[in-house]
Order: sequence, then C-alpha cells, then structure tokens
Amino acid sequence: MTNSEFRIPNGSCTTSRELRCQSACAKFWASIRHLCLALLLVSCGTQKGSSADDTTVRTFLNRYFDTWSNRDMSGYGACFNEQARILYVAADGRVISQGTTDFLHSQTLAHEQAASPMKEIPLEMKIQGDAKVVQAAVTWLLTKGGTEERGTDFFTLKHEGDGWKIVSLVFYGE
Repeated sequence: MTNSEFRIPNGSCTTSRELRCQSACAKFWASIRHLCLALLLVSCGTQKGSSADDTTVRTFLNRYFDTWSNRDMSGYGACFNEQARILYVAADGRVISQGTTDFLHSQTLAHEQAASPMKEIPLEMKIQGDAKVVQAAVTWLLTKGGTEERGTDFFTLKHEGDGWKIVSLVFYGE
C-alpha cells in the first residue's frame, strides 16, 4: 500500500510533525507487509505432509490394503512394527486390544473362514506428521461377497529404514 491510499499525498507535508507522521506511517505499513509475508511462509510450512513424504506414506498404506485383500499375510505382517498395538472399537463401545502376532493370526483366520473373498480398499486418506512419525486416518470399504461395510483406520506410523511401519492401529467398522 502506498501513502497516497491513506490520503497522504507525497510532497504535501510541510511541517516536521507531518514528516514524522508520514515516516512513521510508512514504517508501520512496511512492518505489516513483513508480518504478512512471515505468516504466509509459516502457514505454507505447516501444510499436511510438509515434512513427511506424502507419496511414500500413501504407497505404504496402499500396500497395507493390497496385501490384506490379496491374502498375503506375510506381506501384510511386514507392515507392522513387532511391538505394534492394534485396537478395535466394537459397535457397543468395547475396545479390544491385541499385539501384532495375535492380530495377524485373527486376520489369517478371518480370510480362511470367509464364505467369499474379502477385499478392502481405501477411499480417503488424511495424512499428517513429520519425517519420523506420521498419523493417518483412512476411510475404507470392505466387500464380502455381496455385502459392503465402511470403516476407518487410524494409523500411527514410524519411519524405519527406507519405509514406514505401523506402531499403532485403531479401527472400527460402521
């Protein structure tokens, strides 16, 4: 913004008081411009996935769903940190907690005992975090024969080596 926008025409100040006023006004608006620029830069730096590589996280999450749907329990198990906790929130509000070994066994049994193949696909992913830890909320659709069920998985992922591992998973079906 220029001084003329505030009805202080250039060169119209005749007294030292008016000159000080014009100088103070110019400094004030310069400070406001710097503040706005700083806020813009800070807000750009806090966008979703700003420090985490969003593409590698999405690739990891898609692999998680693909391995489960393809009954690749070895590949599915490789998605988890060995100390991971998995919590299921039941329809009645109970929370069922399992370690990785028990959870993977339950998933293997679910596939073996299913009357028809099950497929789970991610519908929407919301990812936030940094280069070390990421949280992701993934809405999914589970197809079992002719029935469909929706639900949400809440992941906490830890960066390990060249990729990501699940350290906690909280999920529920609708």
